[in-house]
Amino acid sequence: MYTGAQTKHNIFKGAYMSALTRQIGPYTTTAIGLGCMGLSIEKKPSREEAIAIIHDALNAGCRHLDTAWAYYMSGGEEQHNEKLIREALASWDGPREEVLVATKSGHFRNFTDGVPTWDVNGAPESLITYGKQSAHALGVDSIDLLYFHRPDPKVPYNESIEGMKSLYDQGVAKTIGISNASVEQIDIARSILGDVLVAVQNQLSPIYKDSLDTVEYTRKLGLAFVVWSPLGGFRKPKDESKYDVFKQVAAEHGVSYQQIVLAWELAMGDHMFVLPGAHRSATILDSMKADSVELSADELDLLNRG
Repeated sequence: MYTGAQTKHNIFKGAYMSALTRQIGPYTTTAIGLGCMGLSIEKKPSREEAIAIIHDALNAGCRHLDTAWAYYMSGGEEQHNEKLIREALASWDGPREEVLVATKSGHFRNFTDGVPTWDVNGAPESLITYGKQSAHALGVDSIDLLYFHRPDPKVPYNESIEGMKSLYDQGVAKTIGISNASVEQIDIARSILGDVLVAVQNQLSPIYKDSLDTVEYTRKLGLAFVVWSPLGGFRKPKDESKYDVFKQVAAEHGVSYQQIVLAWELAMGDHMFVLPGAHRSATILDSMKADSVELSADELDLLNRG
């Protein structure tokens, strides 16, 4: 099914689906999480629909929610997504203590000439302010996993990481991650954070393989690799031909090609996690079935060459 020794654990209370679980630092959580950005930015569903999507994912066994300070519409309510997750968890009747909530600090939104854009602020004092605001928005004393969202070219990387370390030292975050990071930046972060660094969240998909070096490097280091936009994302046009081989394998399995993409990524190692997004419950519920897809060595070889 996957590379390496992996098992399924039915560890959750109540009538939840079993799910593939893996380790992120001290946390055991589902390898397939819910990337929540699409529930709060442009073209988002209604608040009621968004909360229903989160509830449906949780009820189906998902125990890994990913958000960020910057997940809000340009010109709209800041931290919309963090507040949404807090509301969704407060109104859910399942075991909240089983859910890992990860967020990110260092990004914000712009609205220039009518076009929504993104910008970064990696100054340590800014990261500390954002991190504390994230804890408040989520309604927690200490964030489970807090990522430095994206490097700021205006600020030396080590200075930004020192800011993240301060958040850990102050108890604002229980563990720290980095996102959109290179091998060199992983080394810088490790030199400052040590074992406090537990995860790297980078982009990866059939149309974006530039991060494969960090997939391998995190495996060697024993760090979790968390994939954002694992299906290629929905905000930009993509080369659909890159998915042809995945659709071919999907037809043979009788499943969606999205499940094959996610299964392929999870097969890259026991340290792999994926964060598919969703605008509808049916989408995330389909994605969550990817951990039961069995890919043969020949199929993996075909997909790797695709």
